[in-house]
Amino acid sequence: MGPAIHDDIAPLAALIGRWQGEGHGTYPTIEPFTYGEEMVFESVGEPYLLYSARSWATEDGSPLHFERGFLRPGVDPGQVELALAHPLGITEIATGTVAGGAVAFTSTSMGRTPSGDAVTGLARRYQVDGDSLTYEVDMAMDQVPMVIHVSGRLQRVE
Repeated sequence: MGPAIHDDIAPLAALIGRWQGEGHGTYPTIEPFTYGEEMVFESVGEPYLLYSARSWATEDGSPLHFERGFLRPGVDPGQVELALAHPLGITEIATGTVAGGAVAFTSTSMGRTPSGDAVTGLARRYQVDGDSLTYEVDMAMDQVPMVIHVSGRLQRVE
């Protein structure tokens, strides 16, 4: 049992835990792929959740992607904010909504290091149903409009 969930993030409580499973990716510039994934949403008793995600190739377990950040309550009830850093040399700031087990974000700001990937926007959708979490992430780049990039189904393991 972790710290008590802060009242301001109670609408996000369904996400709390460690989730593992598989996902599928596609994008106009690459071949389709499958991957393993782990996401962790952690309450620390403050008005935000810690978030981390890592994925790996299903063939050999080699790392594919990592994300680290925070989910926070938005300005108004039912709103939520996301702040993430990616090792691709980008940062993502997004706003969205939370209702029941559904959480959706759309980026409002993307930061990029001089050598960072040319990602210009992201949209995320998460759905929790008991101990199952499904998600989809759309991505836009300099030369590619917003299209679905990855989706997966994870099971709560903690």
